[in-house]
Amino acid sequence: MVTTPESIRQTYEAQGFAAPIRVLDPEMAEAARQRLEAFEAWRGPVEAKMQSRKTHLLLTWFDALVRDTRVLDAVEAIIGEDILCWGTSLFIKEPGDGNFVSWHQDITYWGLEPATGVITAWVALSPATRDTGCMRMAPGSHKQLLEHRATDDASNLLTRGQEIADGIDEDAAAYIELRAGEMSLHHAATAHASAPNMGKDRRIGLAIRYMAPSVRSVAGLESALLVRGQDRYGHFELETPPVTDLDPAAIAEHDRVNALRQAVLYRDTGS
Repeated sequence: MVTTPESIRQTYEAQGFAAPIRVLDPEMAEAARQRLEAFEAWRGPVEAKMQSRKTHLLLTWFDALVRDTRVLDAVEAIIGEDILCWGTSLFIKEPGDGNFVSWHQDITYWGLEPATGVITAWVALSPATRDTGCMRMAPGSHKQLLEHRATDDASNLLTRGQEIADGIDEDAAAYIELRAGEMSLHHAATAHASAPNMGKDRRIGLAIRYMAPSVRSVAGLESALLVRGQDRYGHFELETPPVTDLDPAAIAEHDRVNALRQAVLYRDTGS
């Protein structure tokens, strides 16, 4: 367990990730899970390829999580006191569904620079273990960008099925096992992956993408939510958080900013 801002920063800078970090009490994690599953029951299961949808702009409890002091204090230790939330993703694996995440580095397809100002906080709402398909990370891989290729596999949770072309030293990779309410932090260039869920419970992770306001999008117009400090740069359109769950204004804002994001994500695919 890494607990102090200094230990988080030192571990992160050396390895490209830091974990586990306790950010939610078990009761809070369970309450968040229940609210997520109530949302799923209302709208139906979130399709595997459609889980990166800035859902925090629709749900007030998710918006509160991306602003949680314990989460932001850990992020601040790495990127500074001014923080934007660029996006959120749901990574849900059902027992035996075969879904996985191939080895990849996020920054290679996000279109953000510099990578040092971009970080993911991955919060577990259910246990993430070797059995349930926890993340694996390659220590030190954040120091070099690797060649990627696109694949076509419906079980790959990544939108474009991207994977590192020449593979990873599996023996050196670390298993990032988390209890409900714990999180990991990883650099935007850290190579990571996860195997299918072979356990008995759902593996539910909420990935929150944070960045310093000095970061730029080099791929097109984008938006972000200011969650701490100030934005002195204006590189991103600032988003409006939800006032109540799924109100018409929140749905309209969610649709607007996702159109921007999808245009960038598929900028070179012809889709």
